[in-house]
Amino acid sequence: MKAEERWQARFRAPRMTLPVWARQAPSQAVYRCNASGTWEIYAWDRTSGTSRQVTDRRNGTAYGAIDPTGRWIWWFADTDGDERGQWMRQPFAGGPDEPVGPGPGHPAGIALSAAGTAAIGMATPGEGFRVHLVRPGESTKVIYEHAESAHVAAISLDGSLIAIGHSEHGDHQHPALRVLRPDGSTVGDLHDGPGKGVVGLRFAPVPGDRRLLVLHERRGRREPLIWDPVTGDQREVWLRDQGEITADWYEDGRALLIVRNSRGRTRLHRYDLGAGDMIPIETPHGVIEAAGARPDGTVEYVWSSAAHPPVVRSSTGGIVLNPPGPSSPPSVPVEDLDVEGPGGRVHALVSRPERGGPPYPAVFLLHGGPGTQDVDSFSPPVAAWVDHGFAVVRVNYRGSTGYGSAWRDALHGEVGHIELADVSAVREHVVAQGIADPDRLVVAGGSWGGFLTLLALGTQPKIWAAGIAAVPIADHAATYEEETEGLRAYHRSLLGGSPAEVPDVYAASSPITYVDQVEAPVLILAGENDPRCPIRQVEAYVARLAARGHDHEVYRFDAGHGSLVTAERIAQMAAQLDFARSRLNTPKPMA
Repeated sequence: MKAEERWQARFRAPRMTLPVWARQAPSQAVYRCNASGTWEIYAWDRTSGTSRQVTDRRNGTAYGAIDPTGRWIWWFADTDGDERGQWMRQPFAGGPDEPVGPGPGHPAGIALSAAGTAAIGMATPGEGFRVHLVRPGESTKVIYEHAESAHVAAISLDGSLIAIGHSEHGDHQHPALRVLRPDGSTVGDLHDGPGKGVVGLRFAPVPGDRRLLVLHERRGRREPLIWDPVTGDQREVWLRDQGEITADWYEDGRALLIVRNSRGRTRLHRYDLGAGDMIPIETPHGVIEAAGARPDGTVEYVWSSAAHPPVVRSSTGGIVLNPPGPSSPPSVPVEDLDVEGPGGRVHALVSRPERGGPPYPAVFLLHGGPGTQDVDSFSPPVAAWVDHGFAVVRVNYRGSTGYGSAWRDALHGEVGHIELADVSAVREHVVAQGIADPDRLVVAGGSWGGFLTLLALGTQPKIWAAGIAAVPIADHAATYEEETEGLRAYHRSLLGGSPAEVPDVYAASSPITYVDQVEAPVLILAGENDPRCPIRQVEAYVARLAARGHDHEVYRFDAGHGSLVTAERIAQMAAQLDFARSRLNTPKPMA
């Protein structure tokens, strides 16, 4: 298979998320899959082994859920990727969709109980955040509202307790927890103070059990905590293993499924709450994107590595479910780099081409977020760059998750410039080691990575041979004026206030401030309906480039913050590869 066919085959190969089953009807499950060419919701009857496509929308469907009884499938209907819309539901066996609860607005969490009660979080411009209670046969009512960000975290199985995460204290990055009754009265609050967030995960899956599984940050990383909001009792789960932790319940409520993330790889354990034993669950070396414990005690998970495409596996050793269609061609493994940076040791991942030798043309592919991370998982875009002879360097700069709370929270003051200082340290290392050709360096990324790309081109103009920014922030202040309420709260938390309060901070971190210093050719990809990085602020940046007669290209697409359509994703990847090859004068691979 030729390189051009190989990278496109990876994008076309069907992928799926972990099937999520109904807690009281575990043979009934839902998952998302791109087998139709667009990411949509599917229903799976595990007893009969049959699947059916639930949604069929031009730009795909991003959010879906199943209620604990297995009767209803819920999904969010937005307009062409603008993330603004209303929740719908459909019978598990099929039938007409019906709108449920409030709308339109931007989703802020949903939780479904076995009693038919739904708690729905929604953000509306000018109205802030509201949590709505939906009960069969009753009118929807608001049980919580606030100007600062809030989201629905969980609901108890019987619907009597509703957990919400909120930032009433003004810090979106470090949320607090509140548990409400259906009438809106407060049962309990959990807040660990400045710089220490608490995140609600799930109530115990046992009728009448009030225990809520929480993640806290009391020791510099996220760790599990079990909280009874009625009595206030807390039980911290002390774990010696390195890395950041998340967790879920086993279905009997007597154990926790521990998911440990360390240096871009994942490990699973069963933690027995009675004995305190930590039992490893054997999984392949790589990344587990999602995991869940079945009622029989087995664990199902989605696993991949940089070299191996994703698959839904079981702790029994078998494959749970394969999506229809051909499997994806493999790719190359990653190498780990540890580089001393200005704020501490920086962990990076490097993927090298199989053909040719160093120094390679290199793409610094910067992740979004910033509160996410690059890991050893399968990535069709990374594989496409490697197939075309580029080394791919991915940097978990300060602001990334996975390396403790202090690393994640290091973005203060010179936001953007801090991340780029870490990228620079890694860049200097790979050039000095002869891995990357200093005259053929491309900086690229999407969302926050797109923002960093444009900022790098303007503040480091002599370094980069080309830049590719997908759905970027080009102007923080202009973005703030049009973005969703949740992202406004995040901006205030990250930059220390609104644009009106700290205009100089917003300007200093905005790529448009440095646009006249850009020297490298630029490709910008922008979604027409993007609610996170609105297109008007991108247009203003492009107009400044055009006024200078600067070498640039713009790829506009009819969707929001990225695309759920496979053909569109292939077209965008082709545009990036063609742009980089033309500007760096690299040959098109034949094999």
